[in-house]
Amino acid sequence: MARRSRTSPPSAASGESGAAPQAALWEAPPAAAPPPHHVGHRKRLRDRFRKGGPDALPDYELIEMILFRALPQGDTKPLAKALLAKFGSFPDVINATEARLREVAGAGDRVIDELKLVRAAALRLMQSEIVGRTVLGSWQAVLDYCRAAQGFGEKEQFRILFLDKRNQLVADEIQQTGTVDHTPVYIREVLKRALELSASALVLVHNHPSGDPTPSAADIDMTRQIITAARPLGIQVHDHVIVGRTGYVSMKGKRLI
Repeated sequence: MARRSRTSPPSAASGESGAAPQAALWEAPPAAAPPPHHVGHRKRLRDRFRKGGPDALPDYELIEMILFRALPQGDTKPLAKALLAKFGSFPDVINATEARLREVAGAGDRVIDELKLVRAAALRLMQSEIVGRTVLGSWQAVLDYCRAAQGFGEKEQFRILFLDKRNQLVADEIQQTGTVDHTPVYIREVLKRALELSASALVLVHNHPSGDPTPSAADIDMTRQIITAARPLGIQVHDHVIVGRTGYVSMKGKRLI
């Protein structure tokens, strides 16, 4: 009886049908992508702020932190730097109008709200330094408040601080808003409002959007007219302060009134 020859089973590598290729038992996982550079950045900024205070951060990083709440996800640095590049300084960013802020890509409602909230809080604090105190005894605080309140404005505004007999602040009001280089002032309305508030003295304030607070001839003439009209009513005009981005000028300090 003839013997059958034994044949080996087809190998997987031979390409013959009947056996599936052997799969690899283990493959290395793909390398993890590095985290975005801003991951952990917010915590680092907060830590530096807590340890070193605001002086530990440059202007753009302060703006970054202000934007954290408005933009809870992502990197706020590009927008902070874009705002500074457009407006030039931290105060100019905070005091920029809503219309101009919207010219910066990424500055939407929530961003504008946060910036305006900072401005409102700062003014409220500065105003508290003069409320309930003798204005003439806190004169530097008055000047700083007036410049912060309207020194960066794009339109002229005529403001009046109404004082009582003790020279304490009774009211702080914007009387008129004008154009980029003029605001109308109605002497009768100024005195009428002073009488309504039983004010004994006034500090007049207006801004020059050009940034230069130097009084014009018209500014000086108008101030003298108010002084002359107020005198018979027993109302004293202590000063007329002109504010701008570069500082302020006191007409009384310059002996112009």
